[in-house]
Amino acid sequence: MDFIKITEQDSLYDKLETKGVGELISAIHTEDQKVTKAIKKVLPAIETLIEKVVNQLSHEGRLFYIGAGTSGRLGILDASECPPTFGTDPEKVIGLIAGGEKAVYKAVENAEDSTTQGWKDLEAYAVSSQDMVIGIAASGTTPYVVHALEACQKNNIPTGCICCNEGSPMAKVSNYPIEVIVGPEFVTGSSRMKAGSAQKMILNMITTASMIRLGHVKGNKMVDMQLNNAKLKKRAVHIVAEKLTVSLEMAEQLLQTHKSIRQAIKNHQPNG
Repeated sequence: MDFIKITEQDSLYDKLETKGVGELISAIHTEDQKVTKAIKKVLPAIETLIEKVVNQLSHEGRLFYIGAGTSGRLGILDASECPPTFGTDPEKVIGLIAGGEKAVYKAVENAEDSTTQGWKDLEAYAVSSQDMVIGIAASGTTPYVVHALEACQKNNIPTGCICCNEGSPMAKVSNYPIEVIVGPEFVTGSSRMKAGSAQKMILNMITTASMIRLGHVKGNKMVDMQLNNAKLKKRAVHIVAEKLTVSLEMAEQLLQTHKSIRQAIKNHQPNG
């Protein structure tokens, strides 16, 4: 089968500049609804990838996301939210982007075209077969990502990917490919739209399901979240109070003593 970049195909809409705001956002909303339907079709592939992620993380491995542009930023976003949400070590889930940290805020010209830098960026973290590396690229052709995954496979490091074209070069160097086909973008080639939304939703699934399986959620509560602002501290008090059936005042005292929801619950002595 010939490789076709659906992400680059012409939009189903034209003469956008002649349309009013209401008409524009109605059409965008229509396209956005295609994202969840596309994801539903690949849930089995997502499940298989997550099972591998859980296995790697439960054996002292790490999860790496690697991408360029919007895809790279989405990986960094998901990785950066794991420590405050699930209490994980910042080095447990790591996001890498072509062009380095400055590329998070501003495009770095030609960074995504490097065929060697992706692997160098992974090597800087001493990536190994214990880890899992997931490439993110809407097109599935980004050299920075494709060649990094290829190098991973040569070094017996398990790989996955999230892309929006079928049969892409990136999928071919992924042990656990996810190909979520959302169709042409509303603005031709603007993959920050539907493709980006699909990637973000799948990333949410990967880390959330993985962290639940690894024990960072009890019931439906984030028992390992970091208590680093007033909103989260208030939420923590209510979690502890509900779990232990104690007053809010007692829950607050327990948190002040034990510094975490998990430890407050674990060390509570009802008759103490």
